This record gives sequence, structure tokens and C-alpha cells, in this order.
Amino acid sequence: QVQLVESGGGLVQAGDSLRLSCAASGRTFSTYAVGWFRQAPGKEREFVAAISRSGVYRYYTGSVKDRFTISRDNAKNTVELQMRSLKPEDTAVYYCAAHSTVSTGRYYSGTEYYENWGQGTEVTVSS
Repeated sequence: QVQLVESGGGLVQAGDSLRLSCAASGRTFSTYAVGWFRQAPGKEREFVAAISRSGVYRYYTGSVKDRFTISRDNAKNTVELQMRSLKPEDTAVYYCAAHSTVSTGRYYSGTEYYENWGQGTEVTVSS
């Protein structure tokens, strides 16, 4: 098990940038693939971005592909989500999730894969 704590959310204007961070406990963070998800009010939780254990492989949902960047630093047990050109439709609570896997080259976009979740950080983008 790994504990995850997100930070970096806030209120920004459309077009602004924001960087979310996910800090993980434990010495085996490098054995986890990590994903970012978000949940807007009244909507289901949706996939945003994922990164493999090694950090080499990354995957994004189409609506953020050219605006968001996921990265990780296994030495620091952190994963970041750099968000640029934010839009009002990006408003949501953002969650970090981790999945223990033996595969160094896989990423996971489904919530069903992840057994560890953070408490979320809220992002509000005003128009």
C-alpha cells in the first residue's frame, strides 16, 4: 500500500497554468504506475493522464493531450501534472492514483486498476 497526497489546486482564470503534485509514502513508489483522474460536480470520475513505473510511457485523454504534462520523480516519490491553457471545463477535483504492477512499461487509464487513491485537490477555472 502507498499513501498519496495531492496538492497544488486552486482558483485560476481561463488560460492560466497550474501544477498539481502527488506525494507518495513508502519506499516502493517506483513499483507503481500512476494516474491522474478528475471529477466535476455531478459527473463521474474520468481519466486525465497516466504514467508508467519508469516514467517513459505516458498517456492522456484527448481533451488535455496538448495542454497537460504528467511526469514523475521516483527518487522524490512524486508525480506532477502540469496544466496549461486551462479551460472552465477543466474545473474538477483532481485525484492521484497508484497501481502496483510488475510491468515497467504499462500505463492504466481505467479507475478499476487503481487500488490507492489520494483525497483530491480542487481546481476551479473561471471564464
